[in-house]
Amino acid sequence: MILFIADLHLCSEEPAITAGFLRFLAGTAREAQALYILGDLFEAWIGDDDPEPLHDQIALAIKSLVDAGVPCFFIHGNRDFLLGKRFARKSGMTLLPEEKVLELYGRKILILHGDTLCTDDSGYQAFRQKVHNPVIQRLFLALPLFIRRRIAARMRAGSKAANSSKSMTIMDVNPQAVVNALTRHQVQWMIHGHTHRPEIHSLTANDKPAFRCVLGAWHTHGSMIKVTPADVELIPFDF
Repeated sequence: MILFIADLHLCSEEPAITAGFLRFLAGTAREAQALYILGDLFEAWIGDDDPEPLHDQIALAIKSLVDAGVPCFFIHGNRDFLLGKRFARKSGMTLLPEEKVLELYGRKILILHGDTLCTDDSGYQAFRQKVHNPVIQRLFLALPLFIRRRIAARMRAGSKAANSSKSMTIMDVNPQAVVNALTRHQVQWMIHGHTHRPEIHSLTANDKPAFRCVLGAWHTHGSMIKVTPADVELIPFDF
């Protein structure tokens, strides 16, 4: 089986989620052939040089999983898009591009974080384009840590305020963007996170039945998608 998770938003203020993830890595994840983390593993990421103890704790736990023979792959989310090669080396994770097609048990599956599908939220897409500019990223990472922390805190507060005034529809995926992505990659399956709306949706793409599988966020319980030769299952579970 192959496992997928996303949107844990790990931070020192939510120790129960961290504890749940550590138990998952030491238990269920060990039974998988591979683990894919589809972004927002962390609530925020201001650089691989941040000495936050939680980061080392998580890196070592993931490395233990990888050393046990379960490869771990990571696609950046909108919260941790600056997570870099230094953390990847420490954790043993393989960094993937923002869109990746996997062939699993005869199914071709497009995996991504999901924020690029929310095209109705033009304000967010404009912001995303700016912060994904490599020049802006290099300038930000060159700043002292205390300044980066302040900027990140202001950005999170601004994002929270902006989202409070947006409709749920605007912050969800655009149906045509989903079809376009499936068509672009010529696949019938998609797995993503970001929206925090766990569900497996049926649709039509490439003139055939297609499926969009959405992971839930780890708020009060965990969420994973399990892909086996027989099925694709969305599974909520207790921490």
